[in-house]
Amino acid sequence: MTDDDFNEAYDVVPIEPGPHDPPRLSVNKITWPQAGRVTKPGRYMFTFGWLTVTAEDLAVWEKHPNAAFTLVRRATEPGNETVEEFRLGTFELRENLSLSEK
Repeated sequence: MTDDDFNEAYDVVPIEPGPHDPPRLSVNKITWPQAGRVTKPGRYMFTFGWLTVTAEDLAVWEKHPNAAFTLVRRATEPGNETVEEFRLGTFELRENLSLSEK
């Protein structure tokens, strides 16, 4: 992140990596079942990295259990680029979950 552009801290995770990028997460949305139906705000370890879930995120999932949130990459500390950090961004409401999302 540079001092000129504060938005660089919250880039949306790309679905397909560029030709010179390291492999990235292949999914950019997550549902409550995929997140293990967490019930408390906190920082959780998943196969794709660390995910921070807020009380506001949980309130959305409790009201709309089929909501799918966009994963947003968070800035990492210098020298610690191997650790992927994410937060939940915007969400979409879904009628039904596919079998892969249950």
